[in-house]
Amino acid sequence: MAKFPQNDFRVTWRPFQLNPDAPKEPVNKLKMYKEKFGAARIEQMLPHMTQTFKKVGVDYSMGGDTGNTLTSHRLLQWAASVGLDKQDLLVEELFKNYFAEEKYLGDRGVLLAAVDKAGLDREEGAKIIDDESLWRSEVEKDKAKYARGVSGVPYFIFDGKFAISGGQPPEAFAEAISEVARE
Repeated sequence: MAKFPQNDFRVTWRPFQLNPDAPKEPVNKLKMYKEKFGAARIEQMLPHMTQTFKKVGVDYSMGGDTGNTLTSHRLLQWAASVGLDKQDLLVEELFKNYFAEEKYLGDRGVLLAAVDKAGLDREEGAKIIDDESLWRSEVEKDKAKYARGVSGVPYFIFDGKFAISGGQPPEAFAEAISEVARE
């Protein structure tokens, strides 16, 4: 985005669950990945993922636990209603927690700490975490609207017209931004 200072960017994070049927109880992340993708594929993916994250200054880890992420998606919907800047801060914190710090995103304390770091109202965040009905319909509406045809993450939509799926080089993003800007 820095290469396009003449353009106005608005980033909105949309909900997508790779495993919507995941249990609420934590399960070992590496074990789950091996069961889902196979040990050989994980061994192949790990060096690539580690290198990709290292390029942006993050020490990637498959350690820790995983599980259902619906509560974090509900928090992100709420954060967007407060401001996209707050949503971005919250998602960055959650990504750091999950991908680098081996924290479980179903843990109330982890989620509240992320709410705090994003500068959001802790009391409101706790209400959302504790009441599964809060912001759920908004998540479901967004999933229905934006997740059609999406089978993996990351998935980027530019101006509602162009999409990029998977981890792509910066040139792919530059090309998509240039295309949108030309229209």
